[in-house]
Amino acid sequence: MRADARRNRDRILEAARDAVAERGADAPMELIARRAGVGVGTLYRRFPDRAVLLAALAEQYVHELMDGLDRAVAAEPDAWAAVRAFVVHSVEKGRGAIAAALAGTSAPQARQALVQRLDALVRQAQADGAMRPDVGTGDLMELLNVFACHPGVIPERFLPLLLDGLSRR
Repeated sequence: MRADARRNRDRILEAARDAVAERGADAPMELIARRAGVGVGTLYRRFPDRAVLLAALAEQYVHELMDGLDRAVAAEPDAWAAVRAFVVHSVEKGRGAIAAALAGTSAPQARQALVQRLDALVRQAQADGAMRPDVGTGDLMELLNVFACHPGVIPERFLPLLLDGLSRR
């Protein structure tokens, strides 16, 4: 991809992310193009329809979560602390709106890679005796779903309490 085409694609994704976070998955394509500083034709050349654009946003979102997981592993002293830091990072304000808008949008390969990496970390935390053995990665993904995709269903102050309930410490 040419450098200018890559810049346009990146600007479109950034504008789409903001517009979708503000207005949901039905944010007008014209608004996205205007915010990206490109014409509607350029947007449609890169992303022929809304589904393709949302799939690209979902892929980008999951990769951002993987980056957050990597940072948590690098920064924290043990696997349980990294799991906890990753969950907190993943549900921070700002991510919830985009997660909610993209709920149901598929990025299967990226999501599978994220789940596999998180699963390895969960298993390590359990092997270390820091995390309850009856809690799995699927449970953590559900926790992320509730707090990131459905903000306000459970007050944010309950997240530390739920995480404490997963710990064996």
